Amino acid sequence: MSTTNLQQRLQGLLTHIQQGKIMDAMNEFYDADTVMQDNANPPTKGLAANIEREKQFLNGVKEWKGFHVTGSGVGENVTFYECVLEFIATNGQPVRMEQVAVAKWKNGKIVNERFYYD
Repeated sequence: MSTTNLQQRLQGLLTHIQQGKIMDAMNEFYDADTVMQDNANPPTKGLAANIEREKQFLNGVKEWKGFHVTGSGVGENVTFYECVLEFIATNGQPVRMEQVAVAKWKNGKIVNERFYYD
């Protein structure tokens, strides 16, 4: 996949997330065997398991305040983006998260993604 096509795929993913279409993004941009990992935690394997993990995260969100991409890049079958997520948790607590996501792609789908955050 060319870096131009990969840049377009990354932009499509980010647009989906910014529009709150996270589950649609999972189905469109992630491989059936995708592996996702937060920091040094054990990875979650397979699209179905990762969709379930994402649903659990979203169940803890009462209200989205923002998803702002502050930087991104594309290499040979790899992308990254740096972002700030802001939301109100179901307990009423405001949350501001800064994270970096690094993804490896194959055939236009993410096969491995790791999130780095504090």
